[in-house]
Amino acid sequence: MANATLFSSIKSKLPRTDTHNEAGGRAYQFTPKHALAQMAATGCFNGVFYASAQSQLDELRKLIDQVDDNVFLAKLAVYARERAYMKDMPAALLVVLSKRDTQLLHRVFDRVVDNGRVLRTMFQMIRSGQFGRTSLSSSLQRAFQRWLNEASVGKLLSASIGSNPSLRDVLRMARPTPKDNARRALFGWLTDKQTDNWAPATEADLPEQVQGLIAYRQAETVEAQASIVADLSVRWDLLADAAKGPLVWKAIARQMGPQALRMNLNTLLRHEVFSAGNGRVDQELVDYVASRIADADEIHRSRQFPYQFLAAYLNADESVPQKIKAALHQAAEIACGNVPELPGPVVIGLDTSGSMGSPVTGYRGRGATSKMRCVDVAALFAAAILRRNPDSVVVPFDTAAYEARLDPQDTILSLSERLAKYGGGGTDCSLPLVQANGKYAKRRFAGCVLVSDNESWVGAGRYGSTGVMTEWQKLVANQQRLGVSSPKLVCIDIQPYGSTQAPERDDILNIGGFSDAVFQVVASYLADDAARFVAEVESIEL
Repeated sequence: MANATLFSSIKSKLPRTDTHNEAGGRAYQFTPKHALAQMAATGCFNGVFYASAQSQLDELRKLIDQVDDNVFLAKLAVYARERAYMKDMPAALLVVLSKRDTQLLHRVFDRVVDNGRVLRTMFQMIRSGQFGRTSLSSSLQRAFQRWLNEASVGKLLSASIGSNPSLRDVLRMARPTPKDNARRALFGWLTDKQTDNWAPATEADLPEQVQGLIAYRQAETVEAQASIVADLSVRWDLLADAAKGPLVWKAIARQMGPQALRMNLNTLLRHEVFSAGNGRVDQELVDYVASRIADADEIHRSRQFPYQFLAAYLNADESVPQKIKAALHQAAEIACGNVPELPGPVVIGLDTSGSMGSPVTGYRGRGATSKMRCVDVAALFAAAILRRNPDSVVVPFDTAAYEARLDPQDTILSLSERLAKYGGGGTDCSLPLVQANGKYAKRRFAGCVLVSDNESWVGAGRYGSTGVMTEWQKLVANQQRLGVSSPKLVCIDIQPYGSTQAPERDDILNIGGFSDAVFQVVASYLADDAARFVAEVESIEL
């Protein structure tokens, strides 16, 4: 007989690794389509722990060159915008489509460019020349012209906020022919210039919203401004620069929607919106803002995800009234109702290693980098899964597995904050599975969900595999003995790297992203739905 150790049956079930990850550990390379989808769902073109902004751009271009399926690129652009809620990546994919397939470009343009910020981002990418183009082609010009003519007045006004490039730059290069006098006057006002194409036009031709905005900016008193704000339906940031004082800002706050309030608490604080003077709190306005943020009907209607409330909570100044902070906790609990239940308890591996301390959207420079770290997002994922599936087990890990001491009275935000404090060392992604095979070996699980940046480098698996695969093979055998016929492993990756600790196969799913779309994919997969990450992208209807 041959050497039993060398030729044991388990060896044939453990695939050998074919690459090394950015941390130097053994890993499995994604296929080009999967790697591109993962990057589109997580990449922000900013420096992250193991990759610079430039290296991300280089990798994106390399992957695009390897994917010759233009329909997939179009679907991925839509997926990245509509389900992963990304801004830069879908814009980049559209620029690529403009060179590869103009028909597909026009089919998906309006779904990807759903606001002025994405339009300006795409314009910036074109002018940069990074994707082989420095100006608008005739096809792109038609797409831009159509968007500019068909966008609502509110969308165009919102698009005018920001610079480098500004909407004025876009208009001057796209040169749309106005569809009527109101649009002609609006283009002229937005560019601060009457061109032959946009004249004649008078102020009387301007849309009512613009006339109201002009009146607001020209108002001479605080009272006049506040009165105009009450009847003016435009984005709050169009009013900010000209606001004459706290009274106007209080009127602006009452015009803001729940999401705008949540995202701008520090701005409202800075402009004394919550102050009644003489050190007193404007309790009526504090109550109003708190009730708007924690409006259950609005949270369910807009399917908001706990992530958004954690971001607001982490960024809120310590002087933001406590009732508003409590409303963020309450809102996050309500938002947990939008997280789907899984078909059974799972082991949740929460990576709390050092690399997970980097900003989830990358380093953007002083003052612009998000306070939301990868570990905060991972902890919130773990907490949300646990809240909806209370029989599950959370295992925080770095190079050691930690026993999570959880208080059932914790809110979802307090729970995620508690979980994010574990660890800080190296990375061994196999440890949650080791715990499942040891400490929890007698418990039945539908599977395991690892939330990580997948940069495991400590420990190694048997026969050239990763530690994750070696332990997963043991877990499958053990769970089948307990009566679980087909346990599944889900690896959620929240950073734009191109490798994994467990290769794709029927019982293993790799998914990239940190939006609520990830929860639905995980729940479907564990429930034996055939949808997988790349398949989820390919299921997009164009």
